[in-house]
Amino acid sequence: METGGQAFPIFDSYRSERIADGMTLRDYFAAKALHGWLSSYGEGDRHPVLNETADQVASMSYAMADAMLKARSAHN
Repeated sequence: METGGQAFPIFDSYRSERIADGMTLRDYFAAKALHGWLSSYGEGDRHPVLNETADQVASMSYAMADAMLKARSAHN
């Protein structure tokens, strides 16, 4: 599965080495998609946790992330 690599690796500039990988670009894209989706809910809409669709919303966020990675590689 394509992850896009690490989105925010942490380097120790003193020792010139990576000390933490951070999240993958796929995780970052999924989080952004989820944030955008959840923020679009209106006042009268039920939150996915309350209507028991949280798993579906999370899966769809990763589907969007996968599409973003595919589009990214097509344009590079």
